[in-house]
Amino acid sequence: MLAAILSLLLIQSDVIAQDTKLRTVENRAFRSGEVLEYRVHYGIIDAGEARLEVMPEKKSIGPREVFHVVGTGQTKGAFDWFFKVRDRYESFIDSQALIPWLFIRRVNEGGYKINQDVAFNHVKNIAVSKKATIATPKNVQDLISAFYYARTLDYTNAQKGDVFEIAAYLDDAIIPVKFVYVGKEDLKTKFGTIRCMKFHPQLLEGRVFKNKDDMTLWVSDDENKIPIRAQAEILVGSVKMDIKGFSGLANELTALKK
Repeated sequence: MLAAILSLLLIQSDVIAQDTKLRTVENRAFRSGEVLEYRVHYGIIDAGEARLEVMPEKKSIGPREVFHVVGTGQTKGAFDWFFKVRDRYESFIDSQALIPWLFIRRVNEGGYKINQDVAFNHVKNIAVSKKATIATPKNVQDLISAFYYARTLDYTNAQKGDVFEIAAYLDDAIIPVKFVYVGKEDLKTKFGTIRCMKFHPQLLEGRVFKNKDDMTLWVSDDENKIPIRAQAEILVGSVKMDIKGFSGLANELTALKK
């Protein structure tokens, strides 16, 4: 963490010293205080829960105001006995440009641990971790900020088969995060029927997923664009994540059919 903080201090001197114009993204999809909660199923087993929260406190990094987003995931019940998961991700996302300044990753999955802090310099277009400093494309995202930025995109005129791509940082490398628009579908939930947009995130085959289209994501078809369900076929079964609670939305959930 210390290395990331020191890197951030250098980054902020760059931002202040140079009259660099960062982009401005129109964001009507989310705001501080939003909480999304999910239940995770492995087959028929209630395996865990996940939570995404845009922290309510105002924060700044250097001269820039940021959203502090925390994502957590953990196993529960019987599933916790044989494969314990305790994951925590944090991203400090520029509130105007929707790009990350700092990404914190704490993964503990079945005893396999990852502790990673990454500082982003969007003036020099580099990302700095404990292990490496790499060149990054303009407006690069981390895994958390990519999700929130994707919610601000306009899908009004999307056609079946359209591909959306975001450049993201992962493990000292840049990966293309691609998702294919499939169409619209009404989804039955505990809250009622929700009108959704449907996507296929493109996945890495072989290690966990059989095919690149083995995940389907349903997103509310309104200004919030919150994930309602994610379902994936993996090499050892099927995993599904369903929304179980939400609060602090930026807009009324108009996709909920009355």
